[in-house]
Amino acid sequence: MGENKISEKYTYIILIFTLISITICVISGIFLFYSFLSSIVVASFLFIKSGFSITELFNMIKKGFCEYKSLFILMALIGAMISIWMASGVVPTMLYYGLKYMQGTNFLFAAFVLTSIVSVFMGTAFGTISSIGIALLGLSKIFEIPNHILLGAIVSGAFIADKISPISSLFNLTLETVKISYKEAFIPILKTLLPAYLVSGLLYYFIGKKYSIVLVNSNIDNLASAINENFVVSPLLLLLPLSIIIMSFLGMNMVKSVSLALTSGIIISIGLQKANFNDIIIVIFTGYRVNTNSVDLNTVLVSGGMISMISVLLIIAGAISLSSLFQETGLIIPIIKRITLRIKSKEELILKTGFISSVLTAISDQSVGIILPGKLLKDKYSELGIENTTLARTITDTGMVIAPLIPWNVNSLFIFITTGIPTAAYAPYAVLCYLLPIITFIFPYLHKDL
Repeated sequence: MGENKISEKYTYIILIFTLISITICVISGIFLFYSFLSSIVVASFLFIKSGFSITELFNMIKKGFCEYKSLFILMALIGAMISIWMASGVVPTMLYYGLKYMQGTNFLFAAFVLTSIVSVFMGTAFGTISSIGIALLGLSKIFEIPNHILLGAIVSGAFIADKISPISSLFNLTLETVKISYKEAFIPILKTLLPAYLVSGLLYYFIGKKYSIVLVNSNIDNLASAINENFVVSPLLLLLPLSIIIMSFLGMNMVKSVSLALTSGIIISIGLQKANFNDIIIVIFTGYRVNTNSVDLNTVLVSGGMISMISVLLIIAGAISLSSLFQETGLIIPIIKRITLRIKSKEELILKTGFISSVLTAISDQSVGIILPGKLLKDKYSELGIENTTLARTITDTGMVIAPLIPWNVNSLFIFITTGIPTAAYAPYAVLCYLLPIITFIFPYLHKDL
């Protein structure tokens, strides 16, 4: 990290411009990458005036990209894999068995559990909400559950993907930022996730008891029949997503494990589902669309492939570039010192980490709420003898999961566009998303072993 040569005046100009540009993009719905790009241009101009050369700034950004190069490869592979999992019948099989087992149950509770399980295997909250989430919302009238309450349970389950799924781009960004493996992070993260999950499940169970259950569920049967007619459904297909979890626990590199799962999915698509090889190649890059007689199934089974990851990759690339410049030029040294200088306890550090991550997510994006506190607070955690796993857990428990509760955040906007239900309506019922931050702030006071 370079010595801070930036004047206080330039520091305020850069930070205020960055904050304003991000806010304008979020409020106006402009692609967030443009705010990072404009901030990089303005910051670079002032850095050059402060004595840095163009070559130095370029090398700072290059260094940041080198640190995260495996993440970019992984995210592209994940975009392809989700599409292949649809074409191979993996996602249809999850949906088929999930809907079958939900008949005659407490629907709200079952929706939360099913969504959370699917989200871990799919690795994306967006993908979970726009697939099985939409299917479940379509069944809400049958079970006489208000849409906004059901969506709250779906959002709670779906955002577990971003917090703990081994194929989640955001979770892998967290691991890459704090330099720990999935295997190292898993148990510490469960320490707060399990209590939040159990409490959320109990709340959904008791709320769900208020709503009647219709025993003859024609819509469920119709959707399940459509899946059965268009795909070979087998519980053996569930071994494919399960293998990702197993390989992660065994410590296999995520790029290798996802590549193996992607290759296996291609073989299954061609061998079992009788897909055309040329069509599979197109699916990998441009995404999956199914064309059946069931409108509901056609709506549910949609994914974007590698191309759909470009926008996410650009946003993360912009966040990495900007944070690398801020870090390597020494711009943020005074700011971090002010935040951390007087911190004397582990509890206070965790509280401030969660606050910083949440604020950054609220004013910009989850990736910023991960990268900046993840990179800049590692030294303070080390100083106080706290493991990086606790840093990762705090970030995933706060900035990452509160995103769907913020009306102007891209996550909330996506949910609104996808479902037509505003944030204010479903947020009170997205229990897990505000329960996790509360638990993670209380946890240090109850457990000396963080």
